[in-house]
Amino acid sequence: MKLIRGLHNLSTALDGCVATIGNFDGLHLGHQHVINQLKAVAEIHNLPTVVILFEPQPVEFFAPSQAPRRLARFRDKIIQLGEIGIDYMVCLQFNQQLANLSAAEFVQQILVERLNIRHLVIGDDFRFGKGRCGDFAFLRQAGEKAGFEVENSHTLLIDNERVSSTRIRQCLADNDLVMARLLLGHPYTLSGRVAHGKKLGRDLGFPTINLKMGSRPIAAYGIFAVLVKGIDNRILRGVASIGTRPTVNGVGTWLEVYILNFSEQIYGRCVDVELLHKIRDEEKFDSLQALTARIEQDIDAAKAFFEHHFNTTRA
Repeated sequence: MKLIRGLHNLSTALDGCVATIGNFDGLHLGHQHVINQLKAVAEIHNLPTVVILFEPQPVEFFAPSQAPRRLARFRDKIIQLGEIGIDYMVCLQFNQQLANLSAAEFVQQILVERLNIRHLVIGDDFRFGKGRCGDFAFLRQAGEKAGFEVENSHTLLIDNERVSSTRIRQCLADNDLVMARLLLGHPYTLSGRVAHGKKLGRDLGFPTINLKMGSRPIAAYGIFAVLVKGIDNRILRGVASIGTRPTVNGVGTWLEVYILNFSEQIYGRCVDVELLHKIRDEEKFDSLQALTARIEQDIDAAKAFFEHHFNTTRA
């Protein structure tokens, strides 16, 4: 997959494409359903597939305090869309200039002139353009004039409810990681490169691997029993903390994992951390001694979870 960040990095217009537009947060089964629909059309017409998304997401630009926590980071979207077989990922910077484009200007300047779109797969509730004036009906009319087809992306239901990022966020809030996994079509996993931290965990007797999650809040937060993958072919058990480390006045969101019975140095390695069970929310403790005592309890809780839910062959 080729990542194009900004249309200015698209040197010449594509020679036709089949595209869709969305946030694709978490790339859940509903998203995968749309992608499969997109790929089927592309195969019929022998055209490349394009996923168009925005960074930041529009709601993060207009109302950052009301924006939902992300299921996945931008890095994860790149990996997931590449693995699912998309040809081009076009990331448009959502700024005031883009927000000021009318629906007609968006269609002409982006879809027609730069992407040379031949077929668009989109939800019938999709809204775009200044004042959110553009909708599915507008796109159908614009497509008839400009020579591209517009197709409705089919809604996917599980247990008579729509599969959506909002529903998965609620599952995470309710500690229903089993349903979250069902809706995603894969375990809820956070990935990243192991970085150097403040070594506080080591000083407390619980050395951790640290993954920086970036400045945007992640949908999952708190203390979890997890599996760590990506270190050779092993599946390792651990206890993870996702949050801002309030006891030590931390900055930014970090994923810190204490891997059970593990002492190797793996700085710079990319790992996947699969969340299995939430133990508790993140807390601010009055002292490092109180934090240490609670970490010990968290480790005991994680061990009890693994003992009751996993056999020795899994991890």
